[in-house]
Amino acid sequence: MEDAAGRPERMAGHYDIAVIGLGPAGATLARLLSPRFRVLALDRKGGEEGFRKPCGGLLAPDAQRALARSALSLPTRLLVDPQIFSVRTLDGPSGRVREYPRCYINLDRHAFDLWLISLIPSHVDIRRPARCTSITRGAAGYQIRWREGGRENEAGATFVVGADGAASLVRRTFFPRARIRTYTAIQQWFEDRHPRPHYACIFDERLTDCYAWGLTKNGYFVFGGAFTPRHARRRFEELKLAMRGRGFPLERPIRTEACAVLRPAGPADICCGGEEVFLVGEAAGLVSPSSLEGMSYAFESAGELSAVFNARLSEPGRAYCRKIQPLRFRLLAKIAKCPFIFSPPLRRLVMASGIGSLPEGY
Repeated sequence: MEDAAGRPERMAGHYDIAVIGLGPAGATLARLLSPRFRVLALDRKGGEEGFRKPCGGLLAPDAQRALARSALSLPTRLLVDPQIFSVRTLDGPSGRVREYPRCYINLDRHAFDLWLISLIPSHVDIRRPARCTSITRGAAGYQIRWREGGRENEAGATFVVGADGAASLVRRTFFPRARIRTYTAIQQWFEDRHPRPHYACIFDERLTDCYAWGLTKNGYFVFGGAFTPRHARRRFEELKLAMRGRGFPLERPIRTEACAVLRPAGPADICCGGEEVFLVGEAAGLVSPSSLEGMSYAFESAGELSAVFNARLSEPGRAYCRKIQPLRFRLLAKIAKCPFIFSPPLRRLVMASGIGSLPEGY
C-alpha cells in the first residue's frame, strides 16, 4: 500500500548493507558481518510452510569442510534417514550401473536453511517472508523495495549484496550482461518403496546434457533432474518413464518442485559484482559445473566478502574479486572433470573400467 503521495507505507530507514536472500550464502554473510554495520536482510522463506528451495539436500565434503572451518556442528534434527555412503551411477542408454563411495550428509534442506538463519545475530534486521521487487541507484546510495505481509516497504542502503540465487534480481538489475548457462531443475517426491534405500545419479544424453538424481529421505523418494529450459517438463516426464523400467517408484507424486539452476561453462562466467553491489554464492555463478553443488561456494564466498566488509577496505569490489580467485581455480578443476562425466563415450569407458567404484555385488 502507498500513501497519497505514492510513497511506500512503511520506511525502514537507511542501512549500511542490504543482503538480498538468506540461503547459505546470504545467511552466512549476515552472520559474519561486524555488529558495527546496520544490516537489512530480506528472504522469501517463512517458516515450515513457506517457500522451499528445490534441492536434493546432500551436504558435500567441500561444504562440510566449510562448516568445520566456522566451528559449526549440525543439530541431529537436520539429518534425515538414511545416511548413504555410496552413489549408484546409471548410464541410461547403455544400462550400465556402478556404485561409487561418497561421503555426503543427507539432510532436510529447508530445515538446514532455517537453521542457518537462526544463527544470524539479533542486530541484523531480518525481514521474511519478503520479496524484493526492485533496487535502484540514487544520489544517497540504493533504494530497495520489497513486499512483506501484503504491504510495500522501502529502505536505503550504501551497499547491496545479491545472495538471491540463480535468478538473481540483483545480478539482472546491475549486471545484465552476466549471462550464465541456466537449466531448469525439476524434482518430485514419492512414497519410497525401494527394498534398499540409495542415492542414484542418472545420465541420459537423449534427454539432458546434465544429469538426474534420486534419493531416499525419511520414507520418501526424491527424483529430479536438470534440463535445458525449453521442454524441460516434457523431458522430465520422459525420463520418469524410462526409469520406471529400472525399478524406480515414480507413480503418484506427492509434491513437485522446480527452480532455475546455474551451470557455469568457465571461470569467466563468475560475476562478483562491483564496488558497491556484490554477488555471492549461486547469484555470482559459483556452482560446480560437474555436480551442481553450490553450498560450499556459498559459504566460502560469503566468508570472503564479510572479511572485506569488516576490514573496511577502500576498494572492496576489487578486494573481493581477488579473494575469490581460489574459487575460480576450483571451478577449473571441476570443468576438467566434466568430459569424463558428461561425454557418453568417456563416461562409459570410465564406468566399464571400474576405476574408483565399489566391487560389483558388494
